[in-house]
Amino acid sequence: METKINRWLILIASTAVLLCTGAVYAFSVFAGPLSQLKGWSMEEIMLAFTINAAVGPITMILGGLLTDRGAARWVIAGGGVLFGAGFFLTGLVNSPAMLYLTYGVFAGLGQGFAYSACLSNTIRLFPDKRGLASGLITAGMGGAAIIAAPIANRLIESQDVLAAFRILGIAYIVIVLVASLFIRKAPENYRPAGWQPADQGKNGPQINLNWLDMLKTPTFYLIIVMLGVGAFSGLMIASNASVIGQSMFGLTAAAAAFYVSLYSLSNCFGRVLWGTVSDKIGRTNTLMIIYGVVALSLFLLTLGQTTVIFTVGIIGLGLCFGGVMGVFPSIVMENYGPINQGVNYGIVFVGYSTAAFFGPRVAAAIAESNQGDYTKAFYTAIFLAVFGLVLNIGYAMLKKSQKPAPVIK
Repeated sequence: METKINRWLILIASTAVLLCTGAVYAFSVFAGPLSQLKGWSMEEIMLAFTINAAVGPITMILGGLLTDRGAARWVIAGGGVLFGAGFFLTGLVNSPAMLYLTYGVFAGLGQGFAYSACLSNTIRLFPDKRGLASGLITAGMGGAAIIAAPIANRLIESQDVLAAFRILGIAYIVIVLVASLFIRKAPENYRPAGWQPADQGKNGPQINLNWLDMLKTPTFYLIIVMLGVGAFSGLMIASNASVIGQSMFGLTAAAAAFYVSLYSLSNCFGRVLWGTVSDKIGRTNTLMIIYGVVALSLFLLTLGQTTVIFTVGIIGLGLCFGGVMGVFPSIVMENYGPINQGVNYGIVFVGYSTAAFFGPRVAAAIAESNQGDYTKAFYTAIFLAVFGLVLNIGYAMLKKSQKPAPVIK
């Protein structure tokens, strides 16, 4: 069905929303000052980041269901406002429990709503460029810290960390409400003008599996674990980049904030880069490269404590974390179809949340028991990257052995 709709405007508006909710990746800029101000341990504070990511699938699944039923604009607006409110209320916390509620639960649930609706609605508008569209829309999420980190650091230096949370929270609410005015529901079976689907005899029939049928496929279990191990190192670095830079590489707080932005920039660019590459060479070939670069980048960080090593390692890990987040939405849609993408990807995203639960906590715990040294955490992530490489080979073999699935209406 051809429908006149400005899909690029919707993509831009959705990206603007994710540039707000993606501020979670700048958490390491807030973590140290919050620990100093309140006297809480880094492990206690990192639990808030863990909760934030862990609760995401709850609203990703619910938001995906509502988006699949045509309520994308309302889900995006509601989720963005809830995220901004959680950020603002974090600026009023006086206990770790309150931090877990505001930043962990409120902001995490809001982020899940907004991310699910922005991604699922927008990717339906680009059947001709799924990898590119997925990369561009998720780039907003990954690139948010490029903006948030230096602004937050300036606000922390001029006022304090709690004021930074409050000011940014208000700004995010305003931006989300304005951007949501430009969101439109993706028409069913949308086709851009002049584009026709590839011949089904060549690429197999169109399939659309609901979540129950998805759970019955062996590929689902490989995909969810592959996403988890792929996201582990990225989440570990995202939540601890500033602390790692200061404790292991001797950076100042301002310099560490720059590296948080550099990581975020790499993350942002990686989502577009690998999404586009995957359209050309295939998703499995792209993941082979990504897992290999992750392992090499982590190993590089264990070799020394120079800024050159830190820079190269941060860029490599950022690019590949972005690649993981940019490629997997397309993998889910290609395996299970576009109609139930919101719910299906929300369930697969449990793999990411599992990594979010363990990654930052494992890294923080290892560092605290080793006087701020994250080397053993890097080795743990290297093992998981190699494991992901093996799983990807298994996934590729399974896909080759499968017969085309029947059309499910």
